[in-house]
Amino acid sequence: MITAATSRTEVIRWMEDFVGEKFSELLKTVEESWQPADLLPDATLETFFDEVKELRERARDLSYDLLAVLVGDTITEEALPTYESWLMTIKGLPQDPDSPWMKWNRGWTAEENRHGDALNRYLYLSGRINMREMEASTQYLLADGFDLQTDMDPYRSFVYTSFQETATNISHRRVAQIAKKQGDNMLAKLCGHVAADEARHAKAYKAFVSKIFEADPNEMMLAFEDMMRKKIVMPAHYMRELGVDIGKTFGHFTDAAQRIGVYTSADYTDILEGLIDEWKIEALTDLNEAGERARDYVMALPARLKRVAERMKAPSLEYKFRWIA
Repeated sequence: MITAATSRTEVIRWMEDFVGEKFSELLKTVEESWQPADLLPDATLETFFDEVKELRERARDLSYDLLAVLVGDTITEEALPTYESWLMTIKGLPQDPDSPWMKWNRGWTAEENRHGDALNRYLYLSGRINMREMEASTQYLLADGFDLQTDMDPYRSFVYTSFQETATNISHRRVAQIAKKQGDNMLAKLCGHVAADEARHAKAYKAFVSKIFEADPNEMMLAFEDMMRKKIVMPAHYMRELGVDIGKTFGHFTDAAQRIGVYTSADYTDILEGLIDEWKIEALTDLNEAGERARDYVMALPARLKRVAERMKAPSLEYKFRWIA
């Protein structure tokens, strides 16, 4: 019987075989994975400079907001060391390097590492970006860290990753669609590959939460409610430029994403509704009084968020990023 005092540790250990199965199912081996070099001009070929010239010509037609979102996405992906460190310190995760949990964390990190490499390389070759300014923002984000309000709790952390990986999939997929419309099929393909990785990762984290609901529904329900009351913040919410205070740059970045429909308040609500369905929240049984109240809050939240979103106006373009040349 799981007790309140030891439930998280027991549940996390009980899940190890399940995590091992998901590791094999939802992460790819190095041998079968795409690499950034597969998607960008090859410097070993005689055609390299011609390919770069074509890339730069296509990039000239990309809109200002799309470039801003792409830079913000790249900085977010390049702060990977912070995310790996955070995952490794979640309370209750076995620290044995051969445990399924640690193998998952390393495998997830290995796949994610390709994203920043590919996007950074594209932006460098495009000639549209002040790379020094972008690189300074990446260094800031790594140095500043983040506060995801999960308290290093595995239940809250996996609610967060389920939500955030889904949001990242949406963002990269939408950038791919817009890039294709603006005539850059190379960028569209690159972002499509990144989005596909994020979709697999989101599926895994959602499965972890589903498994926790089987073993510890009350505590998992309370953790879900708590994260939704706090609101899910994106991992780059401390993003900033040289000479700009923490938070201001991220606000302008999210404005750009909303203007072009890459990620909006409606997407936030859609993700929440998807998680409610995925985890079968309405059908949960064996909840105590606190768990029932938590479920009531979560079930009512999408309608409240939709009412708020209906009153929001699309932000106007008033800010010039230091990143864009």
